[in-house]
Formats: sequence, C-alpha cells, structure tokens
Amino acid sequence: MFGMIGSSTTVAASLAVALAVTTALPDTARAQECRSRGQLDTLYCDDNLDLVADTPTDPRKWKDPARLFFAYTPVEDPAVYQNAFRPFTEYLAQCTGKGVVYYPVQSNTAEIEAMRSGRLHVAGFSTGPTGFAVNLAGAVPFAAKGTESGPQGYHLISLVKATSPYQKLSDLKGKRVAHTAPSSNSGHLAPLVLYPPEGLKPNEDYRPLMSGGHDKSALGVLAGDYDMGGVASDVYDRMVARGTIKDSDFRIIFKSAIFPTSSFAYAHDLKPDLAKKITDCFYAFRFPPAMQKEFNGDDRFFPITYNETWKVVREIAESSGTPYNKSAYEAEGKREAEALARQRQQTSPKQ
Repeated sequence: MFGMIGSSTTVAASLAVALAVTTALPDTARAQECRSRGQLDTLYCDDNLDLVADTPTDPRKWKDPARLFFAYTPVEDPAVYQNAFRPFTEYLAQCTGKGVVYYPVQSNTAEIEAMRSGRLHVAGFSTGPTGFAVNLAGAVPFAAKGTESGPQGYHLISLVKATSPYQKLSDLKGKRVAHTAPSSNSGHLAPLVLYPPEGLKPNEDYRPLMSGGHDKSALGVLAGDYDMGGVASDVYDRMVARGTIKDSDFRIIFKSAIFPTSSFAYAHDLKPDLAKKITDCFYAFRFPPAMQKEFNGDDRFFPITYNETWKVVREIAESSGTPYNKSAYEAEGKREAEALARQRQQTSPKQ
C-alpha cells in the first residue's frame, strides 16, 4: 500500500487482506521466546518491562533500509500533512543520509498494519491508536510535538452550532452525536468514560455516529448532520487557523482535562544505530514558521516515553472496556473497512 491510496475500495480490501493474514498465522509459529511480554503481541518481547517491544537480540533480524517510510496519523486529509511535514521529511533525509518517503494512510488500522508488516519505519500515531501500534505493531514511541517547556497536549471538546439550543451534555439525549473512530482517544474512548458523569451515556442516551475523523465531525456539526461532535482541540484549532471553519460558528459545551498529542515512533526492529540516529534527528529539528503555524505553536519534537506519557490514555482505554489487544484491533479494522465501504456507496455516482 505504498503511495497515495486511490480509493476506499482499495483501502477496505487491503485491510481485509492484512487482517486475514494476521489472524491466519498461528501464534506459536511467530512467537519469540522471551521472559516477559505483558500486553504485547506474541511477535514481541518486553524483557526490560518498559511496555514496548524490545529490539531483537539477533542482529540478523535488524532492519537497515535504504529508504525510510514515514507516515502521520490520518486525523485529517493526508495531503494536508504531507505538505505540512515536507520541511521535516527533507531534513530527515539529509540528517540520516537515507531517502525518506511520505506514506499517506487513510485509516488508523492501515497505518498500524503497515508498521506491523515492515512497510513503515517511522510514524506519528494518533493518541488512542498509539496503544494498538505499540502492542500489535512493535512501535516504540519516543517523541511528541511540543516546545522547550515540554510536549503539548490537547482536550476533548464537544462542539455544537452556536445557534443551537444545547447548553450542556445532558441536552443531547436522543440526539445525533458524532464520534470519530472506535480507536480514537478523544473521538470515542474518552466520551465513553467522561460523558456519563455529565449526564449523557453513550450507547444508552444516544447511538454514537462514526464520522471518520475529527475534521469530519466538526464539519458535520456545521452542516447540520450532527447535533454535537466530540473532537480533539488541536485539530479544531488548526481548522480555525487555516480558515476551514470559523470559531464563531460553534459553541463548546464540554472540555476535558489534557491528553498527550500524537506520538512519534520507530519500528522496534530497526538497527539500533539507525534508531538512535532517527531519534537524534527528531530532537535536533526545529520547526520552521510554517510548521509552527500549522501545529499550534509547537516548534520541536520533545522526548517522551510510552510508559509514563501514555498512562492516562491507557487508563481511559481500560475504563471504557476497550483494551489494546488483538481482538479489539481486529474489530476496529472491520469497522473501518465497513465505514469506508459505506462512504464509497454514498459518494459513488448514481446510475
């Protein structure tokens, strides 16, 4: 699935094939002998107990590709981020001495499967799917966007139209409420945990409508497709800054505590010298003005660890009954494929 994906049919088919291959392989045949694994898939070990996959002990399993494939979470149109990250991908190529290819992905599952299968070497994963990337694809998060003060965070914000009558979450009982995707932290998992204390129970007081993205939820609220949408505040702020939407057209009726933003991770089986070079290059890079504007003032990649920085996200996932395991991942992949198929039907020309 290298290069821009041409259609949702391709995506749905590739997801189906990828998941079929993943589930068809017997775990015993793929399992790596190790003393500790925790929640990691049988492909990986965690002997040092840092919750991420260890580098293979056998140097013959290390990867040192001539070209690095880099992707960023598909929270919005992939083309937007391909342009936004161009200064960095050009720098990363110069810094590592390797070709760098931006790898557009249309779904979280497609991005995770690309790293799991070895086609993706470095990636920015959205907050919620980071857990699946770690446990099922051997991703090793090492950085998040931030400033000299530290990594920046974001909030779950619940949007309604400024002209709507809704003032609090409990007003949305029986209404059309948009979530983004089942693996999204702020777009789905956090509302499952945070809305009920505010008087609104997902799956009881309303049926979550999966929009397919934070930008799509915001635009859907504006268009009247949804009465409310829960979105990531950083995505919302970027849309306002770009002029895609107007802040005055919305009202925020709920705002959560802060969550970490997307993680940047490398594949666990990269040659150690290459992995260190990549992390050094990330930490040394400073965003040019255009990237700072695009990413809400962030000007660098700040060091993080999955163990500490993603603790609150893992707690949300566990509390919502959505652990980062294979069965949940496969269910997510099936839902994404079905959603893409529905989207294809809705956008196909009428006969």
